[in-house]
Amino acid sequence: MQMIFLKKTKIPQILFSILVLSSCGQNKKTATDTTQTVEDTLPKMKPLGAEKPVSQAYKNSVVGRINHFYNKNWPNNTMNGSFLVAKNGQILFERYNGFANKNEGSKITPETPVQIASVSKVLTATAVLKLVNAGKIDLDQKVNTILKTFPYEDCTIRMLLSHRTGMRNYAYFTDRDKSIWDRHNQLTNKDILNILATKDIGLESKTGTRFSYCNTNYAMLALIIEKITGLSYKEAMSEMIFKPLGMKNTYVFDDDKDRKKIVPSYKGNGVEIGFDYLDNVYGDKNVFSTARDLLKFDRARQSPDFLKPELLKQVYTGYSNERKGTKNYGLGIRMINWETGQNFYFHNGWWHGNTSSYITLMNEGVTIIALSNKMTRNTYAVRKLAPIFGDYPFNFKDEE
Repeated sequence: MQMIFLKKTKIPQILFSILVLSSCGQNKKTATDTTQTVEDTLPKMKPLGAEKPVSQAYKNSVVGRINHFYNKNWPNNTMNGSFLVAKNGQILFERYNGFANKNEGSKITPETPVQIASVSKVLTATAVLKLVNAGKIDLDQKVNTILKTFPYEDCTIRMLLSHRTGMRNYAYFTDRDKSIWDRHNQLTNKDILNILATKDIGLESKTGTRFSYCNTNYAMLALIIEKITGLSYKEAMSEMIFKPLGMKNTYVFDDDKDRKKIVPSYKGNGVEIGFDYLDNVYGDKNVFSTARDLLKFDRARQSPDFLKPELLKQVYTGYSNERKGTKNYGLGIRMINWETGQNFYFHNGWWHGNTSSYITLMNEGVTIIALSNKMTRNTYAVRKLAPIFGDYPFNFKDEE
């Protein structure tokens, strides 16, 4: 009788224990499932896939002219960087010259990532546009609905992308006044937002009234990517763009971890340029990549399922044409729009001694990329190649 009594008293306890353990297991599973759901719903780039083969006859008709340009622009292989021209994703011409690191004697190769400076903006914009395309944010959504302390109420995501916020450049308002920022400390994106929220940084112009190219816009877009994805900018860019496209030599620079590993930059005279307090800000710069990886990226942007047609059209619409002229800016892309109807899409970059140029001739399926870690404006001259492939009426006597 005593044994039976003990068994009866333990049964509820046993059942309760089983219920608790089962509940714990379910909770763990739910957390895992939630994490998995976030990863699964993250919008990701997709490779374009096979493109129309380029004939040998076509290659023969253009390679000589590209080679002539290369020898004229960088005589005796004086380029310190990477240069690539491709059609339909197939490389027509590429060159890699100079030192990756002079002290170590290492040379630049097709696998050497260099700082692409403001060409990073095209990649940041692409991540934002994928989030818009997936319905996670809206182009005309107010920034302060995502970044709660952002002080400029009328500013939208579209205005950040198209440089129409009227904000001041963080490099200028943190430069001189120690009450705003002590330059002995590394500045971060979150620091910039906090300064904007607490230091009464006035606007350069009324929000939405005019175009003014400003790195602060893209530092804020990087924070929006983080807020919406729940990942760091570095992780989000890797998961959404770099990994899906096989961009194995592309990454976001982390000033705390990567200083000793990266390819340094140099002045025109070969003197190495050191780091400064602005080197931890990302979104506007700080992507390191290669010409071949950027070619993969460019072709993926030509994929039919990159963005919905209506959204894609807005990307290549000019938003900076309040002053009459050919130069314009879309959503993360520079452009030249001639009255004759031709359009030229590109983005240049400069940071420390790094200069970069990314050109996409969409009608012709041509990609032109130049990256250098030694200060030179010759990088930007690669636009002179465009007339080889299509009707681009450049006046090269009056260029940037």
